[in-house]
Amino acid sequence: MFKKTTEEKVLRDPVHGYIHVDLQVVWDVINSSWFQRLRRIRQLGGAYVVYHCAEHSRFGHSLGVYELVRRMVSEVQDISNALNEREKVTAMLAGLLHDIGHGPYSHAFEGVTKTSHEEFTCRIIEENTEITRILEDCCEGLSKDVADVIRHESSNPLLSQLISSQLDADRFDYLLRDAYFTGTKYGEYDLERILRTMRVHDGKQLVIKESGVYAVENYIMARYHMYWQVYYHPVARSYETVLHLLFKRLKDLGYENADEHVISLFEPIISGKKISLDAYFQLDETSCGYGFHLLTKHPDPIVSDLAIRIRDRILFEYQDSQPNENRKIRNTLKKNGYDLHYYWAKDEVAQSPYVPYSGSGTGSIWVRMKDGSTKELSNASNIVYSLIHGPEKDDNKVYFPKVE
Repeated sequence: MFKKTTEEKVLRDPVHGYIHVDLQVVWDVINSSWFQRLRRIRQLGGAYVVYHCAEHSRFGHSLGVYELVRRMVSEVQDISNALNEREKVTAMLAGLLHDIGHGPYSHAFEGVTKTSHEEFTCRIIEENTEITRILEDCCEGLSKDVADVIRHESSNPLLSQLISSQLDADRFDYLLRDAYFTGTKYGEYDLERILRTMRVHDGKQLVIKESGVYAVENYIMARYHMYWQVYYHPVARSYETVLHLLFKRLKDLGYENADEHVISLFEPIISGKKISLDAYFQLDETSCGYGFHLLTKHPDPIVSDLAIRIRDRILFEYQDSQPNENRKIRNTLKKNGYDLHYYWAKDEVAQSPYVPYSGSGTGSIWVRMKDGSTKELSNASNIVYSLIHGPEKDDNKVYFPKVE
């Protein structure tokens, strides 16, 4: 039903060894301009200013997720038996395209556009783009099928679990990939053991064999440590804070009052109107970096200063948020002439290693016990039980410019 490539394509990958492609529709998507755009978007947003080798892109991660889904639907016997050919291809394409809607600086940009990358992803897949045409030329209705998997509306819930759940190809790839490129060890876990012990319960629920619980415990701790050591690193959050404040200033100034230094690239964001896909396509880190460079010459001193800070990594200081200390810092900033609307910010983050979702939903990790029954992971693992019943870790910081 689905056309094969003339020969299997293999792409070298530092995490998975090879990415294997033998479907023409997958190869066509990879070679589309929308997918190639992901080469120009870093995987880790602001973390690259902390970990100097974290220059890897959403392109590599998306290929990695595709490869893991491909392995799941072909090598994990229970999953392979539970899906027909169209469902397998749909799942692979959903893995490949799950991040196609990411803007520059990854999740940080969602706060700028006030729109989730999943929303842009589904628009790119369905709104008559090059991606839409590739999918529809392959098989009528395929674009909607793929988008439905990404927005968790697929007729087969198993497909969405492969892409987005607490035990999915997306997390599997980004933990290993981000650990590799940041030079950290926190994200390493036994992927092969988890894949080997994956099963399907009642034809619709992804579960793990009881013998795989130890590998899942390790995976959960890897995820927890990566959040605190990499994703929530306070310096990375400082970079993203300055980015948000720059766009806040540009929006407050208003595009209608802007001069030639406010390049048209940022107009869709500053205007607050719905961003067209043509305009969104232009927004990558190459173009934004040039845009920030131009803004360093902006006549507004706040815009130019914040743009210089982004370009030259002159980031804000930070410390734990404490009411008495916060007041002192704010008073000092005011005395030094800083506008607190753009030179003061709070950032609060929290993370639990694993939070089981209520009910029987697919958000929890389920374990198939030796007697054939299933248990939610925290009822099958003493370690996970202890983790979820302990206090939630949070980190509340305030960010501000250094004052001599």
